[in-house]
Amino acid sequence: MPKAIWNGTVLAESDRCVVVEGNQYFPPDAIKSEYFQPSDTHTTCPWKGVASYYNVVVNGEVNKDAAWYYPAPKDAAKEITGHVAFWRGVKVEA
Repeated sequence: MPKAIWNGTVLAESDRCVVVEGNQYFPPDAIKSEYFQPSDTHTTCPWKGVASYYNVVVNGEVNKDAAWYYPAPKDAAKEITGHVAFWRGVKVEA
């Protein structure tokens, strides 16, 4: 079962992830919300739409914009609506 781990802490875990462009997108109910803080960062993907970001915070350490999601993706990416993916040192184990 895929898990997202940073700073020795499991941030998300689910057997219902959706893989897009090699990234595991975890369903919204699979993330441990206590480790996530909204970020003001947004980026745009030509086919997925506008992404929003979270800062990941574990034991007082902040990993800025380490998680992203598409709150309202374009039709081609509807299956990942609200799902969360990771980068910036967050290890995703399958």
